[in-house]
Amino acid sequence: MAGSDELTRRRLLFSAALVAGSVALGACSAGEGGGTTQGAAKPSGTPTRKGSATKAVAPPRQLSEAPMLADQVKAGKLPALKERLPAKPYVIPHYWAEPGKYGGNLRLVCSATNDASIKEYMYGHSPLRWLNDGLDIGPGLAESWESNEDASEWTLHFRAGLRWSDGTKWTTADVMFWWEDMVLNEEFSEGIPDEARSGTGTVAKVSAPDESTIVLTYDAPSPTVPDMIANWVKRGIAGSWMEPKHYMQEFHPKYNKSVGADWTTTFDQKRNAILNPDVPTMTGWRLTSYKEGSATTWERNPYYWVVDNKGQQLPYVDSLSFRAVTNVETRKLQIQTGQFDYVHGSFAGLNLSDVSGLKSNQAKSQMQVLLWDSGSGTGSVFFFSLDYDEPAMRALIRKPEFRQALSLAFDRSEARKAIYFDTGEATTGTYGPKTREFNRADGPTMYKQWREAWVDHDPERAKGMLDKLGVVDKDGDGKREMPDGSKLIVRLDYPADIDSAGEHMKKNQLLKKSWDAIGIDTRLNPVPPTAFDDQWAQGKLMTTTAWEASTMSVAADMIWLMPMEPSRWAPLQGQFYAVRGTPDENREKDVDPYKRTPPRAEPEPGGPVERLWKLSDQVRVEVDQVKRDKLVWEMIKIHIKEGPFFMGAVANYPQVELVKQGLRNVPTREQTALGGLVNDWHHPTPAAYDPESWFWDDPAAHA
Repeated sequence: MAGSDELTRRRLLFSAALVAGSVALGACSAGEGGGTTQGAAKPSGTPTRKGSATKAVAPPRQLSEAPMLADQVKAGKLPALKERLPAKPYVIPHYWAEPGKYGGNLRLVCSATNDASIKEYMYGHSPLRWLNDGLDIGPGLAESWESNEDASEWTLHFRAGLRWSDGTKWTTADVMFWWEDMVLNEEFSEGIPDEARSGTGTVAKVSAPDESTIVLTYDAPSPTVPDMIANWVKRGIAGSWMEPKHYMQEFHPKYNKSVGADWTTTFDQKRNAILNPDVPTMTGWRLTSYKEGSATTWERNPYYWVVDNKGQQLPYVDSLSFRAVTNVETRKLQIQTGQFDYVHGSFAGLNLSDVSGLKSNQAKSQMQVLLWDSGSGTGSVFFFSLDYDEPAMRALIRKPEFRQALSLAFDRSEARKAIYFDTGEATTGTYGPKTREFNRADGPTMYKQWREAWVDHDPERAKGMLDKLGVVDKDGDGKREMPDGSKLIVRLDYPADIDSAGEHMKKNQLLKKSWDAIGIDTRLNPVPPTAFDDQWAQGKLMTTTAWEASTMSVAADMIWLMPMEPSRWAPLQGQFYAVRGTPDENREKDVDPYKRTPPRAEPEPGGPVERLWKLSDQVRVEVDQVKRDKLVWEMIKIHIKEGPFFMGAVANYPQVELVKQGLRNVPTREQTALGGLVNDWHHPTPAAYDPESWFWDDPAAHA
């Protein structure tokens, strides 16, 4: 999922932002079920000291710093520590974290020096943070937050005394610069982030009454705002939320009339903290050296606003060294020979099939193999386009019995054994078991019903269902035809550049095997990767087979639950949703949906999509958590009865993490609240586990 082109990222963000709250993630952080939320979230109720404290930890009175920084203070090159930290520093709340030692370097691997996954190591810009594998939300740059009675106004109180990495004072002017001069600037097209839209999809009013307070005012109840703010890593992926105005205004035409016509390109390059060593940051480390295509070096930020429970300013490790290794096999060889100190498997191309080799080379690599839960709801996913442009096939795809029959025909036990090494749980296809709603009240039961709805391997039942649809072998060639007697071919479409021996292709081959066995002529169909998204959005592709589904909250992230944009299971209806409430909604009404610009189609009256949309409109403005969950269950029941709209293989399989011997405070699966959560980028991993708190037991050996 990593990306490197910031312009592309911004355009995608802008497109997604047209969706009314499309990727909103989570429920209220605390006091859910009432109208007001303040401070950190309610404790998750974990009986042991796994996971993290959910209420802000009071900072110790005595503070200390790394020796290298203390030396700079003595030399007059840095202000004293108290002048560099906010009045109330953030204290790492993880129960597994022990006080550490300063010093050393951490060697990390990436696929490219501009790989967006590098940003996923640092959570420093986020006003709020996910805790306990997404069960809870805690403070970040904002030390507290609250809403009014109906959750139509949210107030964030930022820490007093924050400073950018160059020592300049951080204020809410940096937030307003982002909002007024980037988000609301049509020329720049930053895009409206989901947390800045109300429950009805309209844009919020953002104001800064003083240097440490931001107020978001909505025209309707917006109970999931804290969850959306905690998502991603700010100034990384999705809305950035702040920019160092004192530095960036030089590259903006409002403040510098001499910038060129292509100022947005330069602006994007200058703001990018993984490319530009000069741009100030709020993260634990700051970029100091960038060697295109080769390596980047990061050194500790002397103004980082986070400490441990003993008052030691973080990070412990002096520096990070990222080495770019493009070839996956070369990367694996270097990992096995011990050339890196920590490897996040999903970023490095590692999967369960690599575990045996990694363990056999442990004497050489000195790497411990940890397995954290993926949190995936599907594993490798498959779904038809309900808006496929061939009418007869589209009509068949839209029949629930056809999709249900193919789900029953799929031998997931074979996939679980061959791809996921008998880990995880076979699934029809759901959001993941870590999803917040599935961990409270009736959630576990509802998750189980959805997961098991069409999961059984029952080819005889599948054949009977197809027979009733008239999808039978009419000409005796062993292959089933369409009800009208025409040829039936199911294509498994996928980008041609995916790993030919990877998870998705293995699953596709097993799908073909299962469906061929019940008489469905199934064909693998590689598509040029540069053309895939456009062809999908136009309804020209039949299926998507190289993706997976996971999220933090059903209520706040309904992008898999219903069509909201053109990349998932009903692309033209998703595009229609994206323009609801805009002038485009009523434009080209007399034009064929497939010939509209862009292609878009209204849902069938009374059909599942229209009903899902109506329920979602209620979900978004429902402040009471219990009532909101019940509305979500009604949406899921449509998936159970009239789905599957997307089809999974195996949920919540493990992901590989590698930790060098002697590197401390990297949690084991057992120390996390729910076994870890890796796959969903809304929950930034490893950032959510605070690499700033990791340390070497012998720093001198890793200088």
